[in-house]
Amino acid sequence: MGPTTVTTRRIAGGRATAAFFGLFLILLGLFATATPALADEDDPYRISGNVQLDGEPLEGVTLTIDGPGGEQEVETDAAGQWRVGVPERGETYVVTLDEDTLPEGIAVVEAEDDSPNVKEVEMGQGGRVTVNFFIGEGERNVTSFFDQLVQRIIQGLSFGLMLALAAIGLSLVYGTTGISNFAHGEMVTFGAIAAVFLVGPATLALPWWLGYPVAVILSAVLGLVLDMVLWRPLRRRRVGVVQLMIVSIGLSLALRYTFQLFIGGGTLQLPFSSQAKIPLFGSVQLSVIDMVSLAISIAVIVAFALWLTRSRLGKATRAISDNPSLAAASGIDVDTVVRVVWIVAGGLAGLAGILYAYYRPGIKWDMGAQILLLMFAAVVLGGLGTAYGALVGALIVGLLVEVSSLWIPADLKYASALFILIVILLFRPQGILGRRERIG
Repeated sequence: MGPTTVTTRRIAGGRATAAFFGLFLILLGLFATATPALADEDDPYRISGNVQLDGEPLEGVTLTIDGPGGEQEVETDAAGQWRVGVPERGETYVVTLDEDTLPEGIAVVEAEDDSPNVKEVEMGQGGRVTVNFFIGEGERNVTSFFDQLVQRIIQGLSFGLMLALAAIGLSLVYGTTGISNFAHGEMVTFGAIAAVFLVGPATLALPWWLGYPVAVILSAVLGLVLDMVLWRPLRRRRVGVVQLMIVSIGLSLALRYTFQLFIGGGTLQLPFSSQAKIPLFGSVQLSVIDMVSLAISIAVIVAFALWLTRSRLGKATRAISDNPSLAAASGIDVDTVVRVVWIVAGGLAGLAGILYAYYRPGIKWDMGAQILLLMFAAVVLGGLGTAYGALVGALIVGLLVEVSSLWIPADLKYASALFILIVILLFRPQGILGRRERIG
């Protein structure tokens, strides 16, 4: 192999690195623009309240307001008052008072409430809601660090398995076609929207055991249609990788705002999304939906692994991921296998969307875009184009996202996954399960 080939490969590797670096910059920019603003006097919808102790205002008490539009933090002023602006009416918001910011020996006390520092409120048509807290002497229930760690690990595994369903499809598409599909997040959103349309009481109202499988099938059909209408013609024209990436970004934006056109900017809920938590052991509490989601994720991943390693089509998929030209020369129908990959990726993304709608909870028009960066992080961390690498990367990302919130603010927990991604790529650029390509 001559010097010209070596130089060409190095240039191609540099271009690929630059493309992925640009990919992450674009995604970071999208996330940065989604940061919610704090309240202002002219906000159309506002949640406000007072925090007082025996009639005296408490200053500097931190409250967290979570709901549509994201999570916001606010502190009480000298008069013990606080307020935040929220984007929507008719939605439920959770107001949590941080008891660690109260004076020593003071706790929120309500005899009939086990969690008096957490209140749910619904923004009515008037656009104004008031939430006040009764403060008095009392004992504060403190959960040990170990119990919190165990709870976060369980939540991280649940999130990581859900993320793996989406990341595996994204990795398969990249491995067989070389496409960095930015529209994969919208395929996740499509599955959740299809589910709420099929089982929602205001629409078809199908039973969940019928509606959810149909939603996954519709998601698989979406993957097939996108390949037939868009990606296959572009492959036949031998369009470059960078151009394909730009097309996927445009498709992502088109689908995202189409979803907003049909479902609006509010948050939709699937049936059984507000089930009570069941104490399991220690401080670990999971709802029935949480446990079912864990079981479904594990079962589907195991079935996919068996298909990939045992079936003839799965082996052909792996062969194309390793070397498309050699696979085609061996008699494998590359177009057929790629089409199956798009179908599988669409179905897995749709299932991930349904499970993510329960994890959030709720369905929004941009919910897939919110975790797209984490999907790419899982794929790159595990090894580009390797399905098992995507699984390992997704589990690591899920655990880091949840466990890191014990030390850093919740708004920064996604940054921990990106930090470990950078560290690992510095020492192992091909990812955890990726293979180092020989140059020269």
